[in-house]
Parts: sequence; C-alpha cells; structure tokens
Amino acid sequence: MDLQLTGTRVLVTGGTRGIGRAVVEAFLDEGAVVGFCARGSDEVTATEAALRGRGTASGTALDVGDADALAAWVERSAETFGGLDVVVANVSALAIPDTEENWQASLNVDLMHTVRLVKAAMPHLERSEAASIIAISSVSGRESDFASGPYGTAKTAIVGYLHGLAMQLAPQGIRANTVSPGNTYFEGGVWAGIETGDPDLFRTAVELNPTGHMGTPEEVAGPVVFLASRRSRRVSGTNLVVDGALTRGVQL
Repeated sequence: MDLQLTGTRVLVTGGTRGIGRAVVEAFLDEGAVVGFCARGSDEVTATEAALRGRGTASGTALDVGDADALAAWVERSAETFGGLDVVVANVSALAIPDTEENWQASLNVDLMHTVRLVKAAMPHLERSEAASIIAISSVSGRESDFASGPYGTAKTAIVGYLHGLAMQLAPQGIRANTVSPGNTYFEGGVWAGIETGDPDLFRTAVELNPTGHMGTPEEVAGPVVFLASRRSRRVSGTNLVVDGALTRGVQL
C-alpha cells in the first residue's frame, strides 16, 4: 500500500534509539524527509551516518526540556524543509519512581515537550495540506500498573491533550492522535536493563502478555507512520494501543 508520504516533512523527537529511531527509519522508507533530535551529539552524528543512503534525514543535538532550544529547532527545520507536515513527540524522561524530581521531569519532558512541540510547529502545520500530530504515550497512561505515578500520569495527560487538540483543530484539517505502546524491548532500552537488573519483574512482564513476548520498536513505528499518512485521513482523536493484547480494559 502506498502511504502517500513521499516528500512529507516530518520531525521526530528522540530519534536515535528505540521507538523514535524506528519511526525515523519507517518514515524514510516511505520517502519522507525527516528531522530528528536527541540529547547526545555523538548519538545524533552516528545515527545520521547510519541512515545515510536510506533517505534524507538530519539530526540535531538538543534537550527537549529546554523550551527555547526546542522551538528554535522546529523553526530551523521548517525553514530548511520549506514547511512541516508531521510532528511526532516521542521523548520520555522514563522517570518512574515516585519522587519530586521525577514528577518535575515527567511533566517537563514527557508532557510539556509535547505541548511546546505542537505550539512551535502549529504555524507551519496550518499551512500543510496533510498536517498530522502524533504523540507516543504508553499503556501505563491507560491502565494503572507498576509505572503509575510520575510516568503514568504524564502519559495519561498526553492522551487527554491530544484528544482535545483533535477536536479543536479538526476544522483546520489538522489531525492529532496518540500511540500507546506496551512493553517494548530493544538493546540499551529500559526493558533490557530490567532483564538483567530485575529478572523477576522482567519475567512477570513477559508472562502478562498473551503473545508471550514483548514488542519491538519497528512494531510500534508501523502504526505511527500509518496514522500520519493520508491513508488515515479520517482518523483523529484516537489513542491507538499497540501492546499485543496486554491491556485488559475495554477501550470504548
């Protein structure tokens, strides 16, 4: 299926590893032009080199918790690309323990970076013929689990924020959706660390999933790119759960 994304101008936060990296690669494979960011300059440089030949991708080192730096990146990218069509808010502080510091980090990084990304991109999205906003939430934002607290609450807030945006922006033809992954395994990721650091928790998490295994970043990236595409032009305000039937509640 042609997703009609050739030439689409996309920004992805946290694009050097895990789900963000897979999202960047999936957009490139569909012919999109992609800008991505991450905190580590070495990781950004290495990712640019790895993606060379796969498509047009440019990386920038920045902390999305820095509002001014994030806004400046959006503006520079829009100028370079000649506009923006899609933004994907992917970065998370992954701040799970219930501490004051983690509450601040979750609200500033997970939630407010999403809000700031949207606000900075909005003037450009308003001029796009196929504008789409996507935020990566989590099943922890849908159901209470071990990550309830700073992380889960911020992820719940992201779903609510995107749903409100969908309603507000529909008259302008701008879509907004959330993707909520279940446990996603990749080398260097949080679950790879838990696998060695807390094998009992890792085993429990795997056993809870009816598929008997965790997901991969690529399995999340596919739905993200589909939602961003013109093939999904009637889909807005949706929280798409990508969890292998992990969550038990009926989503009405």
